[in-house]
Amino acid sequence: MSSISEFHLLSVLAQEMNMRKASERLFVSQPALSQRLQTIEKEWGTKLFIRSQKGLALTPAGEHVIQFVNEVLGKEEKVRETIHSLQSGVSGTLKIAVASIVGQNWLPPVLKKYSDTYPQAKISLITGWSSEILKSLYDDQVHIGIIRGMPDWKGVKIKLFSDPLFLVDRDITRPEQLLETDRPFIQFKSDSNYYQEIQDWWMRQFKTSPKRTIVVDQIETCKQLTFNGLGYSILPGITLNNSEKEIYKVPLLDENGESLQRDTWLLAYESSFKLKQVQAFVDLIKEHSSQSSE
Repeated sequence: MSSISEFHLLSVLAQEMNMRKASERLFVSQPALSQRLQTIEKEWGTKLFIRSQKGLALTPAGEHVIQFVNEVLGKEEKVRETIHSLQSGVSGTLKIAVASIVGQNWLPPVLKKYSDTYPQAKISLITGWSSEILKSLYDDQVHIGIIRGMPDWKGVKIKLFSDPLFLVDRDITRPEQLLETDRPFIQFKSDSNYYQEIQDWWMRQFKTSPKRTIVVDQIETCKQLTFNGLGYSILPGITLNNSEKEIYKVPLLDENGESLQRDTWLLAYESSFKLKQVQAFVDLIKEHSSQSSE
């Protein structure tokens, strides 16, 4: 049976599908890597990879072996994390998946403080849309997920903060003026529940859709187009600060006349809190949130 180091070799080969790139990641020569692969294939009694000019391709048997290899490596990592959690101090890898907007605007100082406080701990960070964060949690790829909007989650849920939504423009100071302008509404791609919040607000206000719309991939692009007067946008407060000059920020109000808020939540399974690096991160976040609200 192959050893853990050989499982790691197979996993890297399956990720790269290229002998040269895999040998560089593994810090071995290509001939040495080729020889080790032949030995492993003899142990399994079958070819796992097929070579071609374009690189490597998995055989049907290879697909089954790589699936098994990745499962074993995943379990090995969990055992190592458990061992780390039993030792004194905070170490091991903290795996976080965070909504991109939070990762860009709120998370950096939190991670900096965590790294300074617990230098022995490592951080693995994934960013994406909230729907992708939930999938990472369901697939057990991360310890903690931080998402935007109301989560459908049966595990531990901790509300971190709420930030208001603003109508942002260089000229418009009241929502009613949106019906008078021919300039476009600039939107950034996001999760469907965010779109739904904006659409609900718009229909309550105007009973009609915007005259013109521009959709961009990134929220930063949306901001810069708005700040330069190409149109107006609706942005969450987390992306704005007091440094914006000559920009009007009009709070969006709900049907009760209260500020429309976007919530940010921390999600995790109860078992994750048994890991010291996870509990330490959650404690630090709570401290950070309480200080920010003062």
